[in-house]
Amino acid sequence: MPRRSWERPGRPAAPSPRSGLATGTVHRDNRWPTRNPPRKAPDDRVILYGWHAVKAALQNPQRRMRTLLLTENAARRLADEGLSRPAHAEIVRSDVIAARLPPDAVHQGLFAEADALPALGLDDVPTDGIVLILDQITDPHNVGAILRSAAAFAVHAVVTTSRHSPQATGVLAKSASGALELVPLLAVPNLARALAAMKTQGFFLVGLDSASAIDLSSAPLRLPLGLVVGGEGRGLRRLTRESCDLVARLALPGRIKSLNVSNATAVALYVAAARLGLNRASDQADPVP
Repeated sequence: MPRRSWERPGRPAAPSPRSGLATGTVHRDNRWPTRNPPRKAPDDRVILYGWHAVKAALQNPQRRMRTLLLTENAARRLADEGLSRPAHAEIVRSDVIAARLPPDAVHQGLFAEADALPALGLDDVPTDGIVLILDQITDPHNVGAILRSAAAFAVHAVVTTSRHSPQATGVLAKSASGALELVPLLAVPNLARALAAMKTQGFFLVGLDSASAIDLSSAPLRLPLGLVVGGEGRGLRRLTRESCDLVARLALPGRIKSLNVSNATAVALYVAAARLGLNRASDQADPVP
């Protein structure tokens, strides 16, 4: 699926058909966007919108906010939850935010432009838990949902490919519901080489494939575990499959034997965490509602 303009950091959003005006800067009265086209943002900026995505970013000390637009209702809600907003935050009308986003975006009164989080390498990932590896999953909704499941199961990192994967901005951040601030997202140029490097770090790599004869719930799993998930439609690529130590399936009792990739990942994480004794509740309050 080709990336859309609002899913890339540094690209101006499409004009909103609701306002009939081009996206741009805000008048001093904060009521309507100007007709002037916006300046292109640097490529290391990301767009965040929606309550959970922006709230989690505000709570993340590593996330540097450049722009924050919020409605009066959103500002009151933040204050009610004890969250302070940056001094440069602007109170605007809801349609000002809507004009910066695609027509179907649900912004809930919050829009932010922020610096990308510091990049991590494979050497920075702890080797005492689970890491998810995504083999060219292209839908930002799916990757966002996977990040949310990863946060729920205390996954140490999610590894994606530099190409054929959505950027960590816009729709992905909204779908992740705050998990983008909790789980490191690593992009690697060559997945086969990255998997080989993980093996040298001691990771046991298990690929998911509904056609495998091995049931994940009875597979010989161990830590650190790399759970490898194939892209929508075609699943694991050949080199990815050959890089895995084991390929397993989810044993589903119904007549349908495959799930949407984000649902399959959530189930696989539950099965793997249960097998490895990692499904113990945390004492911390859940930061991802």
